[in-house]
Amino acid sequence: MKTQENGNTHKGYRRIIPSMTALLEFEAVARHGSFTLAARELGVTQAAVSKQVRQLEENLRVQLFQRLHRGIRLTSEGQALFSVLSESLQKVAAVFDRLGEGNSEQELILSTTATFSQLRVMPRLGRLREAMPQVRLRLATQMFTGDLRNQDVDLLVRYGDGRWTDGHAVQLFEEEIFPVCSPAWLARNGAPDSLEALYDTDLLDADATTEGWMTWPTWFRELGEHPPKLRYSLRCHLYTDTIQAALHGHGVALGWGRMLDHLLASGELVRLTDLVVRPREAYYLVVPHGRDTTATVLGLVDWLRS
Repeated sequence: MKTQENGNTHKGYRRIIPSMTALLEFEAVARHGSFTLAARELGVTQAAVSKQVRQLEENLRVQLFQRLHRGIRLTSEGQALFSVLSESLQKVAAVFDRLGEGNSEQELILSTTATFSQLRVMPRLGRLREAMPQVRLRLATQMFTGDLRNQDVDLLVRYGDGRWTDGHAVQLFEEEIFPVCSPAWLARNGAPDSLEALYDTDLLDADATTEGWMTWPTWFRELGEHPPKLRYSLRCHLYTDTIQAALHGHGVALGWGRMLDHLLASGELVRLTDLVVRPREAYYLVVPHGRDTTATVLGLVDWLRS
């Protein structure tokens, strides 16, 4: 007697999925948000990619993309297909990568900003090797975090309110912000005895980012102060450069406590005052839709919190 199998398996994948090529080209278009960029990656013409996607839509009898005046956008059906396809292809690619290198290690691509990578991740790599020796980390460092659909990453660190539509967010930790300087600067200048005195110190600052990065004027306003035009000793594009300037004794920077805890613990930086601002936002580890929050992911959460 013939056993009843799963309907999809019984039909055979080839009958259900007429063209793997079309799926691969659809995934590239969805990931890039562009037929042109997908064609460039795949080494084919834009017309060929467009034709494959059209045929896929006809086979499925659904529209996968909204064709807009200046671009494209996934429909809800397209998003559903992309989520499961992206996860599946990355799992296949990971197996190929692992088999090709002849090892059983698990590589995870973690996307972070340069600040988080240099100040939070790098000091803790030794602990990761001890706690999770099977994990190989690949850092995808960038200026700002963005849409997960446009990134070939497994996990992403974000700072914000945790309400994002392209993945599941697991809170890492909240933040607190306070003035910091080097012991040498403090010995030369002494601690300011008021907020007004802090206005006139050698302030170091970094440019604000789209992620809600706090600058000196914002920090003062959060404390109910409205200082006059501030005098900066140095302004930097990157926060990491601002911290380097503080370490070298060039002035007072805003210290993001969770980024600088190792420098404060070692005494390389010190808190200048007890004044502190606690933002409403927090740091999160974002798992893209279609992927599971596995034991490995939770292990990385514990490591990043440590």
